Amino acid sequence: VQLQASGGGLVQAGESLRLSCKASRNVFTFHYMGWYRQAPGAQRELVATVANRGSTTYADSVKGRFTISRDRGDNTVNLQMNSLKPEDTGVYYCNARRASISYWGKGTLVTVSS
Repeated sequence: VQLQASGGGLVQAGESLRLSCKASRNVFTFHYMGWYRQAPGAQRELVATVANRGSTTYADSVKGRFTISRDRGDNTVNLQMNSLKPEDTGVYYCNARRASISYWGKGTLVTVSS
């Protein structure tokens, strides 16, 4: 399984970005797909996940600002990020899980300036 993330960039606080992760197989075959991020000097943390049946979870810090979704047509899982804050800065990684196997894509850098 290959996961390719895109959409990162440099934005100012308050602006929006949309991250996309294209999977090499149907995204609806995974039990969970999600986005994690790692800020400089920090551990990787959960941002948002979507389960196979569609339920979603979000980190408290992004609730109400970020939305995770899946697109069956092009096998992508997307993260719409609004009202970005400098503390959202980090490398964002796409993750897919099926049973006990976890797949990771290469990260995409998001930098939010104040």
